[in-house]
Amino acid sequence: LRRAVRHAWLLGRREPTLAPLTDIVVREFGSVYPELRDQAALILEWTLAEEERFLETIGGGLKRMDELLASGLTVIPGEEAFRLYDTFGFPIDLTSIIAEERGASVDLSGFEAALAAQRKRSRAVRAAGLEGTGEIGAPAVITKSVKWQKLNRARQKFVGYQHDESDTEILAFRHDPAAERVELLLKENPFYLESGGQVSDTGVVLGGGWALPVDRVSRGERGTVVAGAFREAFEPTSVRARVDVGRRRNIERNHSATHLVHAALRKYLGTHVHQQGSLVDDGHLRFDFSHHGPIEPDMLQQIEREVNARIWDNAPVVTREMPYPEALALGAMALFSEKYGDVVRVVSMGESSIELCGGTHVRSTGQIGLFQFASQGGVAAGVRRIEAVTGPEAYTLVEALQAQLAGAASALKAQPEHLLRKLEQLVEERERLLTRVNELLRGGGAAAPDGTTLDINGVAVTLGDTDVENREEVLALVDGFRTGKSGAVLVLFGTAGRGAVHVAVTDDLVKSGRKAGELAGRIAAVSGGKGGGRPQFASAGAGDVALLPAARAEAPAIIASWLRGEG
Repeated sequence: LRRAVRHAWLLGRREPTLAPLTDIVVREFGSVYPELRDQAALILEWTLAEEERFLETIGGGLKRMDELLASGLTVIPGEEAFRLYDTFGFPIDLTSIIAEERGASVDLSGFEAALAAQRKRSRAVRAAGLEGTGEIGAPAVITKSVKWQKLNRARQKFVGYQHDESDTEILAFRHDPAAERVELLLKENPFYLESGGQVSDTGVVLGGGWALPVDRVSRGERGTVVAGAFREAFEPTSVRARVDVGRRRNIERNHSATHLVHAALRKYLGTHVHQQGSLVDDGHLRFDFSHHGPIEPDMLQQIEREVNARIWDNAPVVTREMPYPEALALGAMALFSEKYGDVVRVVSMGESSIELCGGTHVRSTGQIGLFQFASQGGVAAGVRRIEAVTGPEAYTLVEALQAQLAGAASALKAQPEHLLRKLEQLVEERERLLTRVNELLRGGGAAAPDGTTLDINGVAVTLGDTDVENREEVLALVDGFRTGKSGAVLVLFGTAGRGAVHVAVTDDLVKSGRKAGELAGRIAAVSGGKGGGRPQFASAGAGDVALLPAARAEAPAIIASWLRGEG
């Protein structure tokens, strides 16, 4: 698609070209591929969105390609090819085609190295945030040099679906006094190991006279390993393994909610929606899904209502194991990026959601309590992300919003139910006042507050101060000064906030080569500031507000030099 958009661009097309052609494709091939007719509107919408997205950046990308090839390069460096991909959306094959047309090539190995480096950085960022690890802080890890002590050759069994704790035996352990850590392999293990976006459990293992706080759950050769800090001499005994129940319940609320969200998104946005990734922890849920653009606020609210309605149905959450083909025939949603065995676990929530899933869940949807969207955004082309909270976290969010609403109402001296109308009245009043101010300024009623006008080299230069910070109001002030004038310069020293220097120049001086941006930069430099803007009007920030008086004192000499064209 992007190669085609580029050809259309070279032919002078600056608007979507391919999207209107999808109707022809549907008409010509719909009898052979009926799904084209079923998804005609969606195909048009996605193609249009993709074309518009690429059209926003193609100009900059082609310009960069021209710069690279005009410099005499015969091989586009891998870093530059990656920049074209990352910044301008140019697929590597498109960059290669353009380069080949101009007698050049692309350093593909360098591109792959840059791409791999970016992926490594992304993984490092995720790891630094411990996303999805289920770990508390950053616990130390026992080195491989510390050997396992095997106590029992029995096989481990995961009992976490049915139980939050279990009385069990230790099959094997590792104790590292230097790292002050112990790792255990339990016979009956209730701790969930991170999988499918759901984070690992935490909790405690209680032995004979000792306790191991579990802050890390990982995969070992013989099964799931639980680990934690341990500063004493370790003696293996029979144990009671106990999951942090409160934390797991919150994780289960969020996990079950992702299933209901998935179903609601497909119901209201279309069956093209498929899960592209998720993170479920005890504080929130994150859900990535295939969709072409932002969800409108009204639609997002409707989806939120749908999820809450299914929660309040209090439908039982039923898990069953069955052959994979039988599960698909039942209508279970499968993640096609996942590998499934011959027998799969199917999780059903009433009639609204049936999915293949290996995680832990609430017993009935009513246990989720409440669902609230927190944010939405884009992850990649065609992939959206929503974040949400459930249960106690959702209630906390509602409380915070109510407090903010009450605070805003109090500040505006209005009842919360009248807040919207009060805000509308304030906005209307501001617009009326701004219009009136603009009328006065454009009429020349306040060309330079407390200003002094000097004749410098035959040019009327007005120096003044202003406490106006709003850029629109400054522009209105400047337009009022420039209207009907020639051979004039206005320099305003902004005394409010961080300080500023505003310069306006009449059109005749601009035509003679005198630009406001250059003068604003020279005067502001006295205070350690810098800035710029249009030839007729420019603003520069003050480095030190205390030095603005010095800048004003030196301004006449600076303006005289500027008018003479001296550098």
